[in-house]
Amino acid sequence: MKLLHVTAHLGGGVGKVLSRLVEASARRGDGITHTIACLETPQKTAFVDHARRHGASVLCAPDATVLEALARDADLVQLEWWHHPAVARWMGSDALPPMRLVVWSHVSGLIAPEIPPAFVALPHRFLLSSPCSLAHPALANLPTEVRARLAVVVSSGGFDDLPAPPVRGDDTPLRTGYLGTLNFAKLHPGILDFVAAVRAPGFRLEMFGDPDTTGALQAETAARGLSDRIALNGYTTDVAGTLAGLDVVAYLLNPQHYGTAENALLEAMAMGVVPVVLDNPAERMLVSHEHTGLVVRTPAEFADAIDRLAASPALRRQLSANASASVRARFSLDQTAAALAAHYRAVMQEEKRTIDFRAVFGDSPADWFLSCQGAERWRFDAASPAPAPRDVTSPHHLTERTKSSVFHYRDAFPDDTRLNRWATTMAAQP
Repeated sequence: MKLLHVTAHLGGGVGKVLSRLVEASARRGDGITHTIACLETPQKTAFVDHARRHGASVLCAPDATVLEALARDADLVQLEWWHHPAVARWMGSDALPPMRLVVWSHVSGLIAPEIPPAFVALPHRFLLSSPCSLAHPALANLPTEVRARLAVVVSSGGFDDLPAPPVRGDDTPLRTGYLGTLNFAKLHPGILDFVAAVRAPGFRLEMFGDPDTTGALQAETAARGLSDRIALNGYTTDVAGTLAGLDVVAYLLNPQHYGTAENALLEAMAMGVVPVVLDNPAERMLVSHEHTGLVVRTPAEFADAIDRLAASPALRRQLSANASASVRARFSLDQTAAALAAHYRAVMQEEKRTIDFRAVFGDSPADWFLSCQGAERWRFDAASPAPAPRDVTSPHHLTERTKSSVFHYRDAFPDDTRLNRWATTMAAQP
């Protein structure tokens, strides 16, 4: 079977998942030939290189003619979707041949970018990457025939590249860290309130992530006099070594974050790092309170959790063992690959057909952007009803310069007058 993956890029969690799926496919000899079309030139090539080493053909920034030929020749097309403008451009193209299409959504859809219900009805299969997405009322009320083509496949790249959890000592203070995105669209905007609330002596949060996103966090940390409690260590390629040096992962995300499978959290748990997470939809699907980690709601509860873990090595050992065993069983690469393969087999029994994305998303870049704003649409479209009372404070994910924000779309389509107007208006909002 010739399988074409269409993706904006091979970075982050998506890059790990796709490159490891290619590796697993080659190892099993399952007869799938993988071609990956990265619509943007990768900033980091580790996952591109990994996919190529295991037999995938990876094309970076192919033109429309090449993409059309690839899609026409493929037995099945898998669209990796999170409302990225480069993918929206492809979806709005005139040059889309008939295809068998699987869409794999890598955002929850609980906040913008939301998943239009009509989008779910378009492909042969629509796959969510977390069960939390099913809580959206628009998906709960889909017609029966559409729900039959909707399923959940958690986008985990597995843990074959990670060693077994190390034997940890009972030292206190705890070694507490975080690996992942370091901007406030993903991190809890009040994370410093959580850090400041900790009573445990010597507490320090070691943070690892792209240094390009740490400016605001670093400035606020210094302004609040918490520089001795937070270390911003930059991006690390030694994930296993970094996790082996931690006892606890403080995974305190924005309640309005867009994530689903949270591969950084799963990797930490697989390495036996005890997770302390907030009571957010995606995290509730991954961490079982008091069994594989601790779920908290407030800075005071976070401080209590750190105190408990510092005082009880036995609790740490139990949660660590449970976390590692649970995620390695539930979210292994083989589980992901087998679930996808079952959908591939079913779709291969169906005929190729023309997919009209524009019927759902519209004809222009501004339409494409607006189509997934859901409850936030009123901020851009005067015809959409505003909430009462009107909340003019913009959520952090809407003010990002990337992450499918209006600024991201404006930069991708600079000639679109509506996107320019909306970006100007959004930049002026508090």
